[in-house]
Formats: sequence, C-alpha cells, structure tokens
Amino acid sequence: MHGIKKPKASNFMRIFYTFTILFFSYSILAKNNWPDYSKEIKYKTSIDSTYQAMMSFVSPSDKKRPLLIALHSWSGTYTQTGWQNDALQWCLENNWHFIHPHFRGPNWTKDACGSDKAVQDIIDAINYMKQNHKIDTQRIYLMGSSGGGHMALLMAGRHPEIWAGVSAWVPISDIYSWWQENDKHKKYKKYARHIEKVVGGRLDQNKFAREQAQLRSPNKFLSAAQKVNIDISAGIYDGHKGGSVAFTHSLKAFNTIVSEKDRIPKKLINTFYKKQSLPSELPQASKDPLYQKKELIFRKQTQHTRVNIFKGGHEIISHAALNWLKEQKKGKPAIWIPSSIYTLSQSINKHKSGL
Repeated sequence: MHGIKKPKASNFMRIFYTFTILFFSYSILAKNNWPDYSKEIKYKTSIDSTYQAMMSFVSPSDKKRPLLIALHSWSGTYTQTGWQNDALQWCLENNWHFIHPHFRGPNWTKDACGSDKAVQDIIDAINYMKQNHKIDTQRIYLMGSSGGGHMALLMAGRHPEIWAGVSAWVPISDIYSWWQENDKHKKYKKYARHIEKVVGGRLDQNKFAREQAQLRSPNKFLSAAQKVNIDISAGIYDGHKGGSVAFTHSLKAFNTIVSEKDRIPKKLINTFYKKQSLPSELPQASKDPLYQKKELIFRKQTQHTRVNIFKGGHEIISHAALNWLKEQKKGKPAIWIPSSIYTLSQSINKHKSGL
C-alpha cells in the first residue's frame, strides 16, 4: 500500500505566502511608516519656546555612541521616509543614536528654508539628545539630500564646531540661482513660487527678497567650513532630465569651501553641465565600490572637502553616505576610503532624494 502523499501547495498559495513575506518586510521600511523601534519626540526650542517634533532612535548602549542627524527634503517633514529608513536601520544595526527633525517643515514658509528658527531647531534637537542620552560628541554626523542637502551644507557653514562629517547629496547651494533656474521652468516652477513665499516676493524685483535668499544659502557661510569633513555628491543628469537641481550647485559649493588653488574653473563647470559629459581638462574619477552601479564620473578632494559627480539623477546613495560617515571624527582630516564596507541587513534599495 502506497503512503498517503501530502498535497502540494497551490501556485496561488505559494504566491500568496511569498507576497505576504515581501510585503511585511517592505512595510517595515515603507514610506511614511516608521518602524516600532523608532519614537516620536517633541522638544522645546530655545528661539521661540515652541515644541518641535522629530523621529528618533536611542542606542541601548551604556557607553557614548555616535549621533546621526538625517534631514528631510525640500517638501518633506519629520515623518518623511525613504532613504531615511536606511539611515535609521544603520543606526539600529551599528548601535548609533538617530534623529530626524522637522526644522519647521516644508520650505514654503518664512520659518522654514534655512531660517534662523530652522537652524536653531536642529541645534536644539542635538542638545536634547546630549542632555538625555550618552552622545559621542566627536562623532556627530549630518546627512541630507535635495532640500536636506541644502540644510546640511547650511548647518556645516553656520555651525562648523559640531560636525565630524557632513554628507550632502544633490544640494541647493544658492537659493537665488535656484530660483532663477526654476522661475519659468515648465515642470519645476513651483519651487520658485515656494521661494517667493519664503523670502517675501520675486527676487528680481525685491531687494529684501534677494537678501533673504542669500541669508538662507549655504554658499554665504561655507567658507567657515574649511575644516569640516564634507562630502558633496550629485548625479550628472540632475538639472536636466534627471531632476530639479543642477549639479553645478554641488561644484560651486565645493569651490566656496576650498582655497582658490583647489577650485574648479568656472568655465569648466559650465561646460560640464551644458554637455553633461566630463571636459577633457578634468580627470576621470577612479571606480568606487560604494557607488555600485552609479559609476563615478568626476571626483575632486582636499584634506577635508570632496565633491563627486556620478552617473545618476536627483538621488542619494545611502550606502555610500553612511559608510563614508562612519570613518570620520571631529577635528581630524577626512578619511576618504573606508577601512571596511558595511551592508545593511535590509534596505528598500531606492535612494531617490524626494522633493
């Protein structure tokens, strides 16, 4: 007598189980769905005594641990997720502290977009963590992309005394220039309107608006960040078909920080952007495994500052950002090549910066 054969699961059931597992795994890192190990905190600000929110994760270690500050994009808030989930997962797996502050929310009000209030909110968020948890102050890291890249560079220039490392991706370095680039752009003109709401009028018609734009631009302050370890990255297609922020913003931010002898000639920057190909006068970058399929096209560095142009658009490669940040210490020269590469156990594998 033959044994009774166990019935095979139907194709439908196999697909159902597979989908369920994948959906559950992804939901941990899905947009606007922060995992259970993160926590929303509200802290009192010093500039106007309001309570501002941030998402956080606290290392369970009884020793001082690094603090990573992730910054939301131009139109984002403290609840925005995407690459931020990779940053949070990194902190969980590497026993770091993590915060994702609101800093007055989307950049279409005067209190946001690099205002004194927004800057101080980030400082107050860091101070809250220092007062309540064990923070290694030699390893406080900052990362952001797009509007978050703008704020990361602004914070580097306005408070260079804090940072061990700053990783800025596809950043806006000059608000007036970005307004000009988007003012009549069919797809991106809404960002010009956002800026006008922030600064109080059209920048070509209003002196006060231009002054406000300058005060909210990283390039006004970045000369103070020459000794901060800063890594600036952008995709070569950004500003063309690949996104709303020309990669010239990254190259010009680099030039603002470094000494004159290390600057990239303005003519070559313009040619590079216009043709979307590397001018013959500039060297081709060596391969970097952290960039994976996003091939490096151009790279230039000094002791503390580096700029990278890669084959991509308006996006962030969190794997590259986090592995670079982990090597940096405040007051020490930048370590450009990580001693080891850490890969997250899970990732959404989507690194668009968001706007």
